[in-house]
Amino acid sequence: MSYLRISTHPAIFERPLTPGEAMTNIEALLEHPHARFLAEEEGFWTIYRQLTAEVPTRGNVVPDAHLAALLKLHGVRTLYTHDRDFKKFAFLDVRNPLI
Repeated sequence: MSYLRISTHPAIFERPLTPGEAMTNIEALLEHPHARFLAEEEGFWTIYRQLTAEVPTRGNVVPDAHLAALLKLHGVRTLYTHDRDFKKFAFLDVRNPLI
């Protein structure tokens, strides 16, 4: 959802993708056997509450906390992102793919 939000946003890109183009990119990624969607499952809310007790969460940090909780729920500990806000979540090893 974050990819859809960012890649189609006209304030971010001079020529943003159409929703259809962005969805086609996601579908191509999901054709790889090692790629999967992470979804909320039993225990998600407990993890979200734990993370947000540790990291003040409001405004733009809310979707980051949501993603961090999904990552933790599914055992993902390394995140490649240029978004420095994810460094607030102590369990994550955040790596910038652009440097």
